[in-house]
Amino acid sequence: MLVVAAVAAAASALAVPPDEAYLGYFDWKTLGCLFCVLAVASALRLMGAFDRAARAVIARFRSPGPLALALVLTTAALSCVATNDMALIMMLPLSAATLIGAGHARLVAPVFVLQSLAANLCGMIMPFGNPQNLYLYSYYGLHLGDFLRTMALPFALSTAGVVACTWWLCGHSDCNGSRSDTRKLAAPMPLSRRRLVAYGLLLALTLLAVFRIVPIAAAVVIVAATLAALDRRALVAVDWGLLATFACFFVFAGNMARVPEVSAWLSPLMADHGLWASAGLSQIISNVPAAVLLSHFTGAWQPLLIGVNIGGAGTLVGSLASLITLQHFTSVRKVFPQIAALPELSTSRFLVLFSVLNFAFLGILLIACGAAPLF
Repeated sequence: MLVVAAVAAAASALAVPPDEAYLGYFDWKTLGCLFCVLAVASALRLMGAFDRAARAVIARFRSPGPLALALVLTTAALSCVATNDMALIMMLPLSAATLIGAGHARLVAPVFVLQSLAANLCGMIMPFGNPQNLYLYSYYGLHLGDFLRTMALPFALSTAGVVACTWWLCGHSDCNGSRSDTRKLAAPMPLSRRRLVAYGLLLALTLLAVFRIVPIAAAVVIVAATLAALDRRALVAVDWGLLATFACFFVFAGNMARVPEVSAWLSPLMADHGLWASAGLSQIISNVPAAVLLSHFTGAWQPLLIGVNIGGAGTLVGSLASLITLQHFTSVRKVFPQIAALPELSTSRFLVLFSVLNFAFLGILLIACGAAPLF
């Protein structure tokens, strides 16, 4: 994604040679907020806080249906506070080890697909649940109440659909109903209360910065300085590639907005079909670059916000999180060769299940949100 973004930015510079206007392309508030969210989430992940919370939830369930639902909903909850990508990076390996250790290996494929949907579609309810939300929340200067009201319907439909599909696909599994043996997993790391309190305060500071209560520059300095003192690994583990990708997208989108032919095409398209255009473009270039690009051609943020979030479902390209899911699934088949021979865990069947469920969610959400008086 970073390479594609860099190439797109460089190509757009051929149409609009670099000048002083380039400095105005960058949304520093978005970059600062994204850094804080990624840094604090990395610190909590490295100290084992998210892992402990996930294990506590999973250990309570015995049969495959409730266990699968716990894995999927835990992913959904984590995506609301740690971004969808981070939630999947944390939960997918834990889910695979838990399901295989409990004798429910056949559920790995459907659970992975449903976790991808949960991360992409359930995380939409918070401004920091998905990277494109963080950008649009800052770019349009939105208020939390307006954001929540706009995303309430697609979030409710998505959550209900994810729960229903999880129960339908996993609730009647013929696997044995033995208790999930979390002892087969590697022992969790001991938690440092001092660091947990410090990171909790940093998380609160980050939320205040996202909601524009605390200056974002101050939050960036405090988060960076605190993590440099407590755990420099968290700063190294920040997804710097995502931040660089955003910077490239800002250049590309800023240049495209200055090309009259592009503006003459996209501005009326967004005015008349903002929801469908943003969801459709997400299927081709992914929802984050679609959000950055299309924001320059419309002041109607509601259809754009809903469209790029819904557009996370559909093709594998619709969201980077979907590609993360596919990569983890192929890794599981290599790490656990004893399950690779199961027909249910073939890559082709995984892709079929992924496509069927994702396009079903995309179609239903587009029709429902397009018919509702949301804008």
